[in-house]
Amino acid sequence: MIATNGEVEVMNQIGSHAGAKELSDVHTESALETVRTEIRALEALEAALRTADFSEALHEAVMAIASTKGRVVVCGMGKSGHIGQKIAATFRSTGTPALFLHPGEASHGDLGLITADDVVFAITWSGETKELSDIFNYCKLLGIPLIVATAHRDSTAARASCICLALPLVREACPNDLAPTSSTTVQLVLGDMLAVALIEARGFGPSDFRAFHPGGRLGEKLITVDEIMGKGESVPVVGPDESLGNATIEISRKRYGATAIVDDHGRLLGAFTDGDLRRCISVYDLNAPIMAHMSTRPVTVQTGTLCSEALRIMNENAVSVIFVMQQDRLAGVVHIHDIVRAGIV
Repeated sequence: MIATNGEVEVMNQIGSHAGAKELSDVHTESALETVRTEIRALEALEAALRTADFSEALHEAVMAIASTKGRVVVCGMGKSGHIGQKIAATFRSTGTPALFLHPGEASHGDLGLITADDVVFAITWSGETKELSDIFNYCKLLGIPLIVATAHRDSTAARASCICLALPLVREACPNDLAPTSSTTVQLVLGDMLAVALIEARGFGPSDFRAFHPGGRLGEKLITVDEIMGKGESVPVVGPDESLGNATIEISRKRYGATAIVDDHGRLLGAFTDGDLRRCISVYDLNAPIMAHMSTRPVTVQTGTLCSEALRIMNENAVSVIFVMQQDRLAGVVHIHDIVRAGIV
């Protein structure tokens, strides 16, 4: 039986879809093998880190960088250079002054960027990157500490170093075991290891982090309640002897839907919200003392608290207003709308 033109077209489409699916399966398996290979490379790095030699070298590198009066000058060629640029950027953003120096530019005048107070961090997988030789000679001439990360501990770069971070030899994810893939992943994670260790060594906290990241979403996440809270006359406050009516007037005058009740020394005794008012207005006299109706356990945070943390606390306690304390004194007030306007969502 001879197939019609329409039947032939349908069969061709079915064959095309089947072929595409087979090709997709091949690509998926290739991608999975790439991930598995690079995971094995990181497992090898973890195993190296557990050895005394590598652990001691890492400690020495962290101490050398943390104690330097100058900067970390990161250098590398090719893909190692691209990784070096990222490492230098991570150092800078986490409180360690750093710059990337291209070896080619270094040999044509930019060696002058390196000062006697700096530490040089060279990244070379083979340890035989010729373009780095002028930097190595310059470090030796001026007595500048040289940290080298290489997978070949007997290489020229390793011998030139003061501190050698001997990385494990790993198989590249490239099917030809040539294109830098697993090796650059190991280099990148090594940079993160150093950066995180330096964060801890320097005691670099969220407030320091925001100083280096004032813009964008990251900057918004690092805003503290001090920057958005109502202060001074804008804070709704009544004394403990005020009446329910006066507390209601104070709530109406301010925009927070609540008022703090404080003593003569500014210590927070309680809070009264418009929700509390609705619950008691039909039962109690407006001349009744506010202390009889206030909440004695208002939700508070201390000054310096991140807005993101304040928002979490507000959500956990189902409140729209939070009072900001400086030790045991009332310092300000924040409404959930203030946090939303600041971009903390």
